[in-house]
Amino acid sequence: MRLVGDNVEIGVYPIAEAKKLADDLELDLVEISPKASPPVCKIIDYKKFVYEQKKREKALKSKTTKVIIKEIRFGPQTDDHDYEFKKKHAIKFLSDGAKLKAFVFFKGRSIVYKDQGEILLLRLAQELEEYGKVEQMPRLEGKRMTMFIAPKKK
Repeated sequence: MRLVGDNVEIGVYPIAEAKKLADDLELDLVEISPKASPPVCKIIDYKKFVYEQKKREKALKSKTTKVIIKEIRFGPQTDDHDYEFKKKHAIKFLSDGAKLKAFVFFKGRSIVYKDQGEILLLRLAQELEEYGKVEQMPRLEGKRMTMFIAPKKK
């Protein structure tokens, strides 16, 4: 096995000799990359190794971003003032970096106005073009017509 570490001469050693060196230094023999040829081992304190590994994983996890989805609900006959009010919220959500799920909910017999709902969502998409990009065009699912808009990268 190939041996690396502090206070150790780097090179290829037999397993027994590597274990003896680790015992002499009162440290542990840890396999770093088993798939290498020959496998790479390091003489270090195992508890310290595990601690540093957890610390590294935590740092990577904190750098990942979580996708936030905000919803905005419309009716098929949403008035202009209500539309502008909800559009203002949509702009805020997209500029904050959240995805937007805009949907028109059809109650009762209002499903006959599905073309109005689609026109409303397409109008919203067109007006939010500078803030986000349409990820999914309006699609009717049951009594809802949904559309997803992702924020534009800065």
